[in-house]
Amino acid sequence: MLKKGLTIAAVAIFVFSANINAQSDKWRSGIVSEEFLYEKAGFPSVHSATIAETPTGLVAAYFGGTKERNPDVEIYVSRMVDGKWLAPVSVANGIQNDSLRLPTWNPVLYQVPGGELLLFYKIGPKPSEWWGLMRRSADGGLTWSAAEQLPDGYIGPVKNKPVLLSNGNLMSPSSKEGDGWKLHFEVTKDQGKTWRMIGPVVANGIDAIQPSILDHGKGKLQILARTRNRSVVTTWSTDNGENWSPLTKINLPNNNSGTDAVTMKNGKHVLVYNHVLPPGELAKGPRTPLNVSFSKDGMNWDAALILEDSPISQYSYPAVIQTADGLLHFIYTWRREKIKHVVVDPSKVKLRKIKNGIWPKVKGYTAPVIKDAKDEEQ
Repeated sequence: MLKKGLTIAAVAIFVFSANINAQSDKWRSGIVSEEFLYEKAGFPSVHSATIAETPTGLVAAYFGGTKERNPDVEIYVSRMVDGKWLAPVSVANGIQNDSLRLPTWNPVLYQVPGGELLLFYKIGPKPSEWWGLMRRSADGGLTWSAAEQLPDGYIGPVKNKPVLLSNGNLMSPSSKEGDGWKLHFEVTKDQGKTWRMIGPVVANGIDAIQPSILDHGKGKLQILARTRNRSVVTTWSTDNGENWSPLTKINLPNNNSGTDAVTMKNGKHVLVYNHVLPPGELAKGPRTPLNVSFSKDGMNWDAALILEDSPISQYSYPAVIQTADGLLHFIYTWRREKIKHVVVDPSKVKLRKIKNGIWPKVKGYTAPVIKDAKDEEQ
């Protein structure tokens, strides 16, 4: 009898798993591989990943510790060597002196073409009081320089990668949270030796942070950003980012969680985000599912992928790059427990129109009911 019961249970689990996989496959065309950066680490909680392609391979960074805001939170780096991610290595902490230690936050990697790998990060008790620092690596993230503190008032790219413009400016998309949420840009022409600031962008009644830059060519730039206004928002520049239009909403929802975007070599744009409209009039919603959309013009978007659709939140704070071989690399927080890496061939992604901001329905796929929306901070 026991043996029979176990057999029935096993069959039920198999059928359930097969159903989940069949549903997931409806939105997974183009996925080449997916993996965790590590299975076990010396810290229980992790968040805010970033990724860069260096001459020696992929490098990822993220913050880890007991919990976000805890003073033991440090910046960790993982390097891919011979196709495998090496164990996390701590490269920065918030130790100020023998009696004061503060948490670190939001690393951002950027590989200077033909130059150094830059690591931007923050130290401080909370986002409204943090300050920016930078380290440099000449060997693809194996070793790092001493920390360089950015000028007063500068924090570097707040979450998403800088973009090198045609005029030689390295533009960091940034934001501040102290006196309201405001977007601005921090610009350097000499790889971080000197800086100047542009903005803040006219908010137009919108609370926005953590922008990403899309490059439409000929000096035309676009920003996509997270908000507390239930929508992804945008702003435009026609002069390589010197001046920006007031913020406006686009036809995609936002759950008050981070997004990222990139312009591919073919001129098309990619956005990775939680396609979640919070319930009622709330600003915050569950951080699941994690979605990818494509666009030709930055305004009209096609549904492309669902990277995660488990009913267990959260899958959040994604980053995306396109590597020299044309593949897209996504990296994101997996339930605050691990960092996940997904590789996608954009030429094999199946696109479906998004109408009225609603993710399209596909026969045979049913969105899971959210069971566990953990308390999210940043």
